[in-house]
Amino acid sequence: MAYTFYMPSVSLMGAGCADSIPGEIKARGLRKALIVCGKRSAGSEEFKGITGSLAAEGIEFVVYPGSQPNPTVTNVMDGVEILKENDCDFVISYGGGSPHDCAKGIALVAANGGNIKDYEGINKSEKPQLPLIAINTTAGTASEMTVFAIITDEERHVKMAIVDKHVNPILAVNDPNLMVSMPKSLTAATGMDALTHAVEAYVSIAATPVTDACAQKAIELVSKYLRGAVADGSDMECRDKMAYAEYLAGMAFNNASLGYAHAIAHQLGGFYDLPHGVCNAILLPEVQVFNSQVCAAKLKDIATFMGEDVSDMNDKEGADACIAAIRKLSADINIPSGIKELGAKEEDFDILAENALKDACGATNPIQATHQDVKDILSRAMEPAIALA
Repeated sequence: MAYTFYMPSVSLMGAGCADSIPGEIKARGLRKALIVCGKRSAGSEEFKGITGSLAAEGIEFVVYPGSQPNPTVTNVMDGVEILKENDCDFVISYGGGSPHDCAKGIALVAANGGNIKDYEGINKSEKPQLPLIAINTTAGTASEMTVFAIITDEERHVKMAIVDKHVNPILAVNDPNLMVSMPKSLTAATGMDALTHAVEAYVSIAATPVTDACAQKAIELVSKYLRGAVADGSDMECRDKMAYAEYLAGMAFNNASLGYAHAIAHQLGGFYDLPHGVCNAILLPEVQVFNSQVCAAKLKDIATFMGEDVSDMNDKEGADACIAAIRKLSADINIPSGIKELGAKEEDFDILAENALKDACGATNPIQATHQDVKDILSRAMEPAIALA
């Protein structure tokens, strides 16, 4: 089969790389930016440093701090109006996955018209979005470099997966200096999101040697450095390595796609307004229990990447070791123990399962699930400690 590999044409990496942003903007002849961020980010010293550097170089901008966690259709469409009112010709996103996704939605609708709901699914747009520069401040979602945007439809209580080649940013910026002030809980959740990206890409039916290499290195880095990044946010080695880990994981899933951990997590997030990374962390081992029916050998590989000695184990034992290692990493960084703790209810499982089976991410899972299979995964995820007994 023939494959296409997507990623931004330019990515800036490493401490201090954000200093190059004004020059990159000027080199592209861009005039006025709509900066999309969250309210917390808009008040941070790091954000003020970015806007100060733009102002010093005469780059005009308008700040739209309207991206909430799990950005909504309303967030996107409000942003489109502000962009048009201020005659902006490009978009900057600042923060983690939520502002990046919100900015992608704004830039896509601004160029193509209509409503962001029109672009749910795969490659529904006709024209490239407005130029988007994504400045990343978390090490997890990789939205700064992917063709994915996840937007919550408030009316349906569903997270829409927009997978579109036209939403890839033209420039991705990963400066670990901008990640130092991330709270421990956010560092943990986004780190587990990165691990989920890498694991799901590695077992995906669309995986290639290129995506496997990216996923392997991402898993190795997360396993080695996430605990340290959570324990001490000012540890620049851990921050730097986690920035590379999440980017590599993004390279993997941006091209091999994902699986049922994400398909189900999207529904939990949209239905209950829950943090995406936490949902993924809880679901990841439970989905791999299901997947181990057909990809135990790949899961054994992942156990090795995570530092487990599985040389004397068969494939099933190696898969079990992988799942145990994922659970232990989550526990070590204080991820909630199950979705029941987050407010999930069994009476909602039917609608959650129905919507999860419609999510584009499930198409590349190594084994296709039935409605009951998804409900079983949700049941195990309610209180995973029971599943270990």
